[in-house]
Amino acid sequence: MSYHMLTLLAASAVLGIVLSKPIKVKSTGSDVELSERLIEEIKGYQDVAYQITNYSISGPGADQSYKRLATFTDSFGSRLSGTQNLENAIDYMLGQLTSDNLDNVHGESAQVTRWLRNTEWARLVEPRDHVMAMLGLGSSVGTPPDGILADALVVQSFDELDQVADRVPGKIVVYNEEYVSYGVTVSYRDYGATRAAQYGAVGTLIRSITPFSLYSPHTGWQDYGDNVTKIPTACITIEDAEMLQRIQGEGKRIRIHFYMGAENFNMTTSRNTIAEIRGYKYPEQVVVVSGHLDSWDVGHTAVCGHSNRGKKVLRPEILK
Repeated sequence: MSYHMLTLLAASAVLGIVLSKPIKVKSTGSDVELSERLIEEIKGYQDVAYQITNYSISGPGADQSYKRLATFTDSFGSRLSGTQNLENAIDYMLGQLTSDNLDNVHGESAQVTRWLRNTEWARLVEPRDHVMAMLGLGSSVGTPPDGILADALVVQSFDELDQVADRVPGKIVVYNEEYVSYGVTVSYRDYGATRAAQYGAVGTLIRSITPFSLYSPHTGWQDYGDNVTKIPTACITIEDAEMLQRIQGEGKRIRIHFYMGAENFNMTTSRNTIAEIRGYKYPEQVVVVSGHLDSWDVGHTAVCGHSNRGKKVLRPEILK
């Protein structure tokens, strides 16, 4: 989101103003194109936006968003969708929003997926022995009890996968895609398993969707297409994906053994966390403050947008 869009959000929250007409915002990667009319309207909110920014960065509210976020994540840790720990975190947040004297604080029932990671591991067994860091992807099926032991085929794009389709059956497809941007490259995580399964792959290992790595695999959600065999899928590190690419380039056989105990369950009921800030000038107009509070089950669970979410959900009273 651009600075101007944040400015508009902040000013609208304080003044209780909404745009009189909808304005189309065209997103191109990480950039946002705004109309001249919207830019001029945003300029009118600049002073109010500066007040909010100064309050949060150098004024009485300095460091409070970070502290609240730290307390939240330290208290609850991972909050995987469909778990009791997420529901406990939602109860806590509703209490915080009520204490901040926000309006119409409530939980809104929502159906969510439930997936558990369980034990997982991956190991290169040929041409040498090497334990590989990996993280299963959300909604992935598990492997058989003994895991999957198979030759691997490394590709760098979906186009290359199509070109070597006759070599895919019975293999683990390793994607070593180039990172372009999150919005572009995430398609390999989303659809890599489906594309490989269409050609008879038994599993996929996908280079983590990130431009930088310290031997750190990244998890995330993936989706199976219709009418394809669901095969286990996980992310590996940039370092291992590039190593496997080099080994293949040397003409050596690559054989990998990996195991995933992943489980998928029926949809379950959770809650959206909702609060409102009514405008003091136009009380019939409201800004709805909301954000998902679930997180992945690895790491400290303060990422995946949570730094920004801390400003929106943990400190919405600043806008009041």
